[in-house]
Amino acid sequence: MLQKLRINHNQKGFTLIELMIVIAIIGILAAIAIPNFVSYRKRGYNAAANADAKNLYTAAQAYFTDAPTASINGTGMLSDYGFVPTTAVNHSITGLQSELAITTSHGSGDTSYSVDPSGKITSTKN
Repeated sequence: MLQKLRINHNQKGFTLIELMIVIAIIGILAAIAIPNFVSYRKRGYNAAANADAKNLYTAAQAYFTDAPTASINGTGMLSDYGFVPTTAVNHSITGLQSELAITTSHGSGDTSYSVDPSGKITSTKN
């Protein structure tokens, strides 16, 4: 019975200093990785807005093929021409074929995209 109460000096394990060093290394790696992850997400949001701008222009051109003198006012009329909006992307489209104005931006992104009547896309940081 007394042998069970004796302290075994051959115990294996990590010291407090070793555990603190491991936690510090994990903290440093997290401090490096988190800002990169945030920037990757923002680039993804911007890419979704840019893709929607291209898709809106393509769908608008298909619409104008069927109705060359008609005017577009909103994205609802373009669903029959293949436009499927991306979630959380804000869209604006108005005008005739010669005066078409398209703007898109993602709610969590930092860039707005505009498309002119010739199809040229320009970006603007918010």
